Amino acid sequence: MPDERELAAEAAENTTISLLQDMVLDSDDVQQFLDGLVTVAAKAFTGAQGEVFCGVTLLRPGSMVTVASSSDQAKVMDEVQYGFNDGPCLRAAREGYTVHIPDFLSESRFPEYREAIASHGIRSALGIPIRLDAGASAGLDFYSTEPAAFSVTSIAVAEGFARDASKSLRLAVRIATLSDNSQNLKAAMESRTAIDLAVGAVMGQNRCSQDEAIAILRTASQGRNMKLRDLAVELLASLGQKGTVRTHFDA
Repeated sequence: MPDERELAAEAAENTTISLLQDMVLDSDDVQQFLDGLVTVAAKAFTGAQGEVFCGVTLLRPGSMVTVASSSDQAKVMDEVQYGFNDGPCLRAAREGYTVHIPDFLSESRFPEYREAIASHGIRSALGIPIRLDAGASAGLDFYSTEPAAFSVTSIAVAEGFARDASKSLRLAVRIATLSDNSQNLKAAMESRTAIDLAVGAVMGQNRCSQDEAIAILRTASQGRNMKLRDLAVELLASLGQKGTVRTHFDA
C-alpha cells in the first residue's frame, strides 16, 4: 500500500498535469504557456520550502537563454549561472540528469558559482532536464531561499512536473506550428480569393476571357510594381468591395 507521502506526491503530480494540459489548450502561443508553467511551478513549491523562484533555460548550439521566469529574481539567478557557464540547471540540461543542491553554503561542486549564488540569498536549488527534440535541450530551474528545501518526495514531484512539462511543451510547439501553418494557409486562401474576384471584375468590365483578365492584372501589377494580391484588393476597393476579403474557410 502506498504511504501518505506517496499519495500526496501522486495527487500533486496529477494536479500539475491537469494544470499543464489546461495551459496548453488555453495558451495562444508557446511563450504564454511557458510563462504559465513557471508561475505554477513557483507557486507549487513556495511555502514550507521558503520562497521558490522558477525558470526555464533553453540551450541551443552556441547560446543559452532564459525563455521564461516566475520573477525578475529568477531570471537574475539564471544569468548568474550563465556567467560561470555552469550550475545545476545548465548541467541538468546538458547532461540529462537531475542536479540537486541541498545547501550552497556546504556545497563542494561549482565552487565559484556557489559563492556567487549564495550572495543573492539562495540556499538550495534544483535543476531538472526538460527533454526536447534533437538540436535543443532545456532545464527547469528551482531556487529556494531556504536550505534543504527540496525533499526526496518534492524532487520526485518536480521531476514528474518536468517530464509532463516536456510533453506539454512539445505539444505547445506543435500547436504553435499548426497555428502558424493555419494562418499562412488562411492568408494564402484569402489572397487567392481576392485575385479570383478581381479577375471576375476585369472579365465583366472588359468582356474578355479569364486568361485575358489574368494577363491584364499581371501587366498592371508589373507596371505599378505591386503584388498581384495588393492590386486585386485595391481594384475591389475601388469597385466598392472595401474591407478584408474573406474566404468561406474562416476558422
